[in-house]
Amino acid sequence: MTKKPEINVFIENEYENFSQPVDVAKLIKDAVEMCTFFISQKEWVEESCLNGYEYSTLYFDVVLCDDEKIHEINRDYREKDSPTDVITFAIFADSPKEERFIFDNEINLGEIIISLDRAKEQAFDCSHEQETFEQELYFLLAHGILHLLGYDHEDEKSLQKMWNIQQEMINGAKVDV
Repeated sequence: MTKKPEINVFIENEYENFSQPVDVAKLIKDAVEMCTFFISQKEWVEESCLNGYEYSTLYFDVVLCDDEKIHEINRDYREKDSPTDVITFAIFADSPKEERFIFDNEINLGEIIISLDRAKEQAFDCSHEQETFEQELYFLLAHGILHLLGYDHEDEKSLQKMWNIQQEMINGAKVDV
């Protein structure tokens, strides 16, 4: 990649009556900044699904929802009958290389679904060592972005690596949470 790609993020908040306000415009801006920071790290890109591809635009969607909705998605698509914090549908990364679709130099990375209920609960119990709801939300967003880019955590070592990159993405993008 010689020229920085354009990064487009669409966020839909399906949970408008959530107990805390969510600044969707800021979340979009910061998601773009986190992706831009990721792309600036050659080693990370080489380990991602973007390695070897030419593109001018990356885009993905984020859906913010409640536990009930993410439970339904988790049950229907992952056969896990419980709510979870974040689910990704990594359209590009999860496709076989010969079937990866790039149209007009654009890559659709996929979709991230985040439960605001779960983010709030996990911030409260510090299960990811985040201290506030906003920090947990950004932690989950960065985690979802990494899944869209082909990162996964099969074991404790790869999970820790993802968590480290997530934190570097948040810090490198100078996200204020």
